[in-house]
Amino acid sequence: MAMLNWPTLPEPQPADPHIQIEALSKRYPGQPGDALREVTLEIERGAIFGVIGRSGAGKSSLIRCLNRLEEPSAGRITINGVAIGELTARELVQWRRGTGMIFQHFNLMSAKTVRENVELPMRVAGVSKAARRQKAEELLALVGLSDKAEVYPAQLSGGQKQRVGIARALVHDPELLLCDEATSALDPETTRSVLALLRDINQRKGITIVLITHEMEVIHDLCHQVAVLDRGEIVEQGPVWQVYGDPQHATTRQLLAPAGETAVLPGKLSERPLSGLCRTLLRLRYSGQGATPQLARLSALLGEDLLLLESALEWIQGRQIGRLLLLTAAGRGAFRAETIPAQLADRVEVLGYVAAN
Repeated sequence: MAMLNWPTLPEPQPADPHIQIEALSKRYPGQPGDALREVTLEIERGAIFGVIGRSGAGKSSLIRCLNRLEEPSAGRITINGVAIGELTARELVQWRRGTGMIFQHFNLMSAKTVRENVELPMRVAGVSKAARRQKAEELLALVGLSDKAEVYPAQLSGGQKQRVGIARALVHDPELLLCDEATSALDPETTRSVLALLRDINQRKGITIVLITHEMEVIHDLCHQVAVLDRGEIVEQGPVWQVYGDPQHATTRQLLAPAGETAVLPGKLSERPLSGLCRTLLRLRYSGQGATPQLARLSALLGEDLLLLESALEWIQGRQIGRLLLLTAAGRGAFRAETIPAQLADRVEVLGYVAAN
């Protein structure tokens, strides 16, 4: 097959950030409101950047604007120094070769083998048969599917199909990989294996990955940075540890809320200290600012019969994030949060009081 002659694109400017989104808006015909409203983001080269929000928040519209599958109504997107909204149709086809796309539902051709599915974008681009086969074999080895090259998609599990989709997205050695709910159709164990693969690809190849999802666990396990979308607007963004550790917006807090924080001492909790001896229920929060939950020191401050009711602590990007629920030893009067020094908790909340007995 003859090689195609494509127009020359503007020379990319090797400068961070990799992606700049400026005041991006999108309104679909016949819709009363914007799907995206004045979205502004910068994404560093080589980062894994997550965008999270509920259904209808504008996530799919945003990622489809990043490769011009959707045309923005307003705003500007610059990727690797190229203003993609200014590309002609032929330039856009060439530019997309440097951008891989992974879809939720795999989009594999059932009548073609795994290898043929991976080769397909190269065949369309006019790459020789020998070069196609060599590249497909390399990528199938990368995603752990060398032994599945000649089978058909119907013979694969969901996770294996997504690995084929990832291999296909890498055929043109992209600098940018866009993932549209890439794990939402997978079970938890398979999701973890696909996320591990994406992390490995990011580390090996330095590819910038933009991933949209409604699953906070995906953001937690994979991403460096996150933006929270709500009704088409960015309501919060930052490093994952920071957004997890100290969410500022109500939408973020709802997305992060556990499946129901333990109902502690139902019917026994009072807002004010009780007459006689009572215990204080405390929530100690850790938001990655440097405080550590040293239980021996907390026991020395709060009494030897300090009771740990609940612990939800984890390490995110090398920082301790989460909370402790504690019931202090019996004491009198209102508890003062400053009793606990800053090195033992980033924030102390008094939830109420219960009788000592």
